[in-house]
Amino acid sequence: MFIMKKNKNIFTPQLKALDLMQVLVVLAIFGILLWVGVAKLMPVITKAKAQEAKEHLAHLQMLEQTYFFENSKYSADFKEVGYEQEKSITEGGHANYKYEIIEVGANKFKARATAIVDFNGNGVFNVWEIDQEKDLKEVTPD
Repeated sequence: MFIMKKNKNIFTPQLKALDLMQVLVVLAIFGILLWVGVAKLMPVITKAKAQEAKEHLAHLQMLEQTYFFENSKYSADFKEVGYEQEKSITEGGHANYKYEIIEVGANKFKARATAIVDFNGNGVFNVWEIDQEKDLKEVTPD
């Protein structure tokens, strides 16, 4: 005679699952780790964005130097030296800095790049300057 046994564990789950409290604790831990990680990476992010200003100012200095060799003077006009400023992020472009020639003389010039974005949120905007000798200085660190 064949006897069938009833399965008493018919409603027990086959796989264990996490309850809501465990999921919230894991999410909170991930949030804290992410917050600490971003805070530690902020100086690296700022340096990477400052690289844009360094490269554009070096290019502008080279264009000014070429203009000087051809005309025996420096120019305060971007069009005369052949520099085209990229649209800023506030205008729908990609540039994080505003570029300007702040000083022009017979044998000297100085250009400045001023950040239009506060990269680390401290209220200070990064400023770089370069002169005819290719002396690149960070005037205001962010």
